[in-house]
Amino acid sequence: MCNNYASHVPANRIAEAFSETGFPLRFDGGAIPNLEPRDDIRIGDTAPIIVPSDDGPLLRQLPWAWKSPQGRPVFNFRSDDRSFANSARCLIPADGFYEFTDAEPGQKRKTKWLFTLAGEPWFWIAGIVKNDAWAMLTTAPGPDIAPYHDRQIVLLQRGQALDWLDLRRSEDELLQPAPAGTLTVEKVFP
Repeated sequence: MCNNYASHVPANRIAEAFSETGFPLRFDGGAIPNLEPRDDIRIGDTAPIIVPSDDGPLLRQLPWAWKSPQGRPVFNFRSDDRSFANSARCLIPADGFYEFTDAEPGQKRKTKWLFTLAGEPWFWIAGIVKNDAWAMLTTAPGPDIAPYHDRQIVLLQRGQALDWLDLRRSEDELLQPAPAGTLTVEKVFP
């Protein structure tokens, strides 16, 4: 499952996604942060997310994955047949995510695949926050992911930000596999 993603999305672009909603994006600390472009955000890394607040959407930087009662990191969380109405929901801005398949003959490391949203420079990943850390929500794989993995992260279009943060649309409608042709895939290793 997704344990590595990319984000080259500047804070001003994230803010633009909210500019027409009537709920402008605010920033933890007040000023627009300089978000460093990152090719490989991994479990345990601190990264920007958007959370709802009393004053509207807020960009915070929190670590990816909280600890389970057994001490393992919870970085992906199944959305199937669950309600998140009473959960702290978040949006993770990304422009790509990676999946890994078995190593090719003669290789020791797994094959790494980059998935991007077809025709769009970036997208949201639906997530939840717990214990001042966050996890990505997963669902059954859509046709673009199925050849590579048996689950996929929940992808949202930029215009669906408030739909998820405020549950303006039903969870059953939002937490769906990506339809065929939604994603492009590129082998990045080897």
